[in-house]
Amino acid sequence: MGEGENTEIEIETETESEASSTWNLAKHTHVIHLSEKLINGNLNAKIEAAREIRRMVRKSSSSSKTRSKLAAAGVIEPLVFMLSSSNVDARQSSLLALLNLAVRNERNKVKIVTDGAMPPLVELLKMQNSSSIRELATAAILTLKSGSVQGKVDAVTALHNLSSSIENSIELLDASAVFPLINLLKECKKYSKFAEKATALLEILSNSEEGRTAITVADGGILTLVETVEDGSLVSTEHAVGTLLSLCLSCRDKYRELILKEGAIPGLLRLTVEGTAEAQDRARVLLDLLRDSPTEKRLTSSVLEKIVYDIAERVDGVDKAAETAKQLLQDMVQRSMEHSMKCIQHRAASCTPSVIPST
Repeated sequence: MGEGENTEIEIETETESEASSTWNLAKHTHVIHLSEKLINGNLNAKIEAAREIRRMVRKSSSSSKTRSKLAAAGVIEPLVFMLSSSNVDARQSSLLALLNLAVRNERNKVKIVTDGAMPPLVELLKMQNSSSIRELATAAILTLKSGSVQGKVDAVTALHNLSSSIENSIELLDASAVFPLINLLKECKKYSKFAEKATALLEILSNSEEGRTAITVADGGILTLVETVEDGSLVSTEHAVGTLLSLCLSCRDKYRELILKEGAIPGLLRLTVEGTAEAQDRARVLLDLLRDSPTEKRLTSSVLEKIVYDIAERVDGVDKAAETAKQLLQDMVQRSMEHSMKCIQHRAASCTPSVIPST
């Protein structure tokens, strides 16, 4: 009897294994069939296959493996090609399928980008008669941003180029873009073209409350902007100071201390002398907002410059006044930076414990 029971269990286990194997084979066959429909089918067949791919990934108990199997079967390239279709259903179904294939799969993200998804995605963002497709395209670009280095560059470039050509660009971007943008800005050289585009997008995002909140809660968000003010190019410093100014103008009480805590003053003072005309104006306004004195007693940056210019004019005459005033302001910035550094060193020394506890 015991021997019979063992035989029965062995037969049952084998049957389950065969069923599992049969199911996997059926699924593999289905994946190949979908790939063939995308490559060789007519338009309706392609749309149906794209929709089935989305359903298959979303409903699968092993979605990660399903994404990999679908990509290996060659579905990504024809899906990317469908993004450029004149048929709205084809564009939307392929976009949804690609989004589902990209989620939590870095290899698929890289493949989608290298197969040329970015240009058609940018074109989809320009569609004025379909807000749903624009939203999906934005989501796709933001999702692909966490892929390869080239994918990050292409994604930021695409969003930047589009934001420059659309009047109300804040509607194009979602606050969720702040975190990858801050991380990318941390990693790149602050004077690079990439930093210029990233800070431009952050400045746009700072015009919404959700964007401002995301900047402040992002790890090193404000500090990264302050560092860009100090080390960036003329363009990236202008956008970085614009972002900080947007924060402070929206609610001085909320953001003032956060900006001061990251040591923004020296970089802002230097920017009033060395930045673009727009950056200088923004830096002056932000400095006025960061000062602790009441508004009516505050010596504004423009008044200070006028005083310095008048002194320079009396000393060296009208012809050399501008040059002398600039030199005087630079000297003031240098002294301010040295004073700030001494204060920081003093605070650091005062925080150092005099006795190190023994272990």
